[in-house]
Amino acid sequence: MLDNFFKFSENGTDLKTEIIAGITTFLAMAYILGVNPVILGDGGMPVTGVFFATAVASGVACIIMGLVAKYPVGLAPGMGLNALFTYTIILGMGNTWETALAAVFISSIIFLIITISGLREAILNAIPLDLKLGIGAAIGFFLAFLGLKGAGIIVADPSTFVTMGSLMAPPALLALIGIIITLILYVKDVPASVFIGLIVTAIIGVIFTALGFGAGDILMPAIPAEIVSANFDLSLFAGFARGFGQLFSNIPNLIMMLFSLVFVTFFDTTGTLMALGRQCGFIDEEGQAVGIEKAFLADAVGGIVGAILGTSTVTAYVESAAGIGNGGKTGLTAIVTGILFILSIFFAPLVLGLFTSPVTCAALVIVGILMIAQLKEVEWDNLIVAASVFMTIVMMILTYSISLGIAWGFVVYAVASLAGGKAKELGWGIWLMVIVFVIYLFFGL
Repeated sequence: MLDNFFKFSENGTDLKTEIIAGITTFLAMAYILGVNPVILGDGGMPVTGVFFATAVASGVACIIMGLVAKYPVGLAPGMGLNALFTYTIILGMGNTWETALAAVFISSIIFLIITISGLREAILNAIPLDLKLGIGAAIGFFLAFLGLKGAGIIVADPSTFVTMGSLMAPPALLALIGIIITLILYVKDVPASVFIGLIVTAIIGVIFTALGFGAGDILMPAIPAEIVSANFDLSLFAGFARGFGQLFSNIPNLIMMLFSLVFVTFFDTTGTLMALGRQCGFIDEEGQAVGIEKAFLADAVGGIVGAILGTSTVTAYVESAAGIGNGGKTGLTAIVTGILFILSIFFAPLVLGLFTSPVTCAALVIVGILMIAQLKEVEWDNLIVAASVFMTIVMMILTYSISLGIAWGFVVYAVASLAGGKAKELGWGIWLMVIVFVIYLFFGL
C-alpha cells in the first residue's frame, strides 16, 4: 500500500531508506524547538506555549507536505520569519503577539491565494534577483546579531551604542564555546551538526552550573525537576482570533505587516522548494520542479495551521537536504519527520530548561553564516545593486528591523536606478512598493 501511494519503486527508494531520511531531516531541523521559544518569548509569548505550538504545527505541516505534495521536505517556523515576527512586528511596530499572529494567519491565506491563482511567476519576475539575495543575506546577519546579543557577547554601550561584552561572563563564554563546537561540526560535515551543537553546549552549560560557574543566572541551562513530561500548553491556541480586533485599527501598519510577512515568506519558500525539488530529481523537460505547486500549497496551509496554534510563519526548511542526501525521495520522509516533531512535545521541560539564549546563540550564528553565503551571487560590479544590497544589510542590523532594512533596500535601488538612467527597467510593481516604503520611512506607521 505504501509502495503504491508513495511510488517507492518508481523513485528508487524503499521503506527503510525513507524512515532513516525522515529521522535525519528531523535531527537537522530539531534546533528550532529550542530556538523558536527563545525568540518568540522575547515578544512576550509564554515559552511553553510556543514550544507546544512549534512542535505540533511543524508536525502537522510536515505530514500535510508528505500526503499532499509527496515531497521529502520538512516544515517548521522559519528562521528569519520568527525574528521578523518578534523584533519588527511586535517590538518594533508596537503590536501585541495576538495581533502579530492574526497578521501571520492573513499573510498565509494571501500566500495560499498567490499559489492557487498562479501569480507566483509574475511576482518572481517583478522583484530584481539581487534584491532578493540581499534581503535573504541581511536576515542572516540580523539573526547572528540577535544570537550574539542574547548571549551577552554583544552588549549596549552609552558611547558607541554597542560593544563586546565580557567573554568571561558565564553566558557569553558558554555561547562562544557553542559557536566553536557547532562550527567545527559543520565544517566536518557532521550530520545534524546544529542540533548536536545545541545538545553538547547545553550539557556543558549544565556542568558549568553544577560547578557553581554561572549558578543562579537565568540564562544558564538547568535541568528541570521533571526531565521528561508532556507539557500540553494550549494557551496560544487560536490567540490570533483575539488579535483581529486590533489588526484593522491601523491600516498602514497592517499593510506593512502583511507585505513584510508575505514578501519574506514568498521568496524564502520559493528558493527553498525549488532547490530541494531539483535535489530530489523532480525536474521536467523545461527544467521546472514537478509537483512544486502542491508543495507550495502544503507550505501555505502549514502557515495557517501555525498561526492557529500560536507560532510565527511555518515554512519549508533547507535542512531537508540532509534527509534527501540520505536517500529520501517521497512524502514518507516528511511524514516521519512530522511524527517525530509531534512526539517531541513529551520532552518540553527538558528542552526549555536546557536551550537558553547562550545555548541557542550558536544555531543563530551558524544559520546566519549559511544565509549570507548567497551574497556570492550578487552582481557586485553593478553600483546600483551594490548600494541597495549594502543599505539593506546595514540598516536591517542597525535599525533592528527586517522591514526597515527591506524598505531602505528598495528605496535606494529606485533612486540609484533613476540616477543611472535605468528607471524604465523597473516595473510598476517596484514603483508601487517604493512609494509605500517612502511613506513608511518618513512618516512611520
